[in-house]
Amino acid sequence: MIPASVGFQCPACVREGAASVRAPRRGSGLRAAASRWGTVTLTLISLNVVMFLVTAVSAGLAGNAPLDNYRSQVFVDLAQYPLAVEFGEYWRLLTAAFLHIGLLHLVLNMLALLVFGSELERQLGRWRYLALYLVAALGGSTAIQLLGDPLRPVAGASTAIYGLLGALAVFMVVRKQDVRGILVLLGLNVFISFLPGVSLLGHLGGLVTGAAVAALLVIARRRTTLQAVGLAVLVLTLLTLSLGVPTGAVA
Repeated sequence: MIPASVGFQCPACVREGAASVRAPRRGSGLRAAASRWGTVTLTLISLNVVMFLVTAVSAGLAGNAPLDNYRSQVFVDLAQYPLAVEFGEYWRLLTAAFLHIGLLHLVLNMLALLVFGSELERQLGRWRYLALYLVAALGGSTAIQLLGDPLRPVAGASTAIYGLLGALAVFMVVRKQDVRGILVLLGLNVFISFLPGVSLLGHLGGLVTGAAVAALLVIARRRTTLQAVGLAVLVLTLLTLSLGVPTGAVA
């Protein structure tokens, strides 16, 4: 006999009971990571990493050091050159947000995306979060297109990440949370944006656009159709500004 919590059980009964219990299914590591960090966030990080590898290989095939990935034809064809966008290469407005100049640039941006993106994905859900990310990236590209150097290439996910920070700040204000930490973080990042080689325009454009998207989602909460219409209007406005105004005309 086998001791039980109350009395005893026969071995045959224990075996029969164990056979009728379904063993718990162990989730895969990928599923666990997606549950913790968010499917969209991990997908965005993967796309950025893949694009870095593609540009690194392309640079190597062209006879350059792979870590000098910006010296690849793929990078040149996808980075944002305001003048090239003006001449019809419209894809650069978004593809530039998935390129990075060097490994350090990639690592820093992906760490920020992992931390802030996973939090916003939990708050907003996948589709609203993805819309926030892409529209913020477009907002940063629009600022560069309007006011940036027409011949200077710009790339990086920072436009979208600054949009995430702007959205977080708006949500914290709405919920009456302590915003001192996020304001200090934003201040430090804006200060860094003044350093040489950093796109201040892209960062500020993404920040303002992300805050605008968050405000729209708050105002139209529980009204999905109104949120979708508002986002569509915002996207059309950004596209009209970036594609309809000659480069440097507002400068």
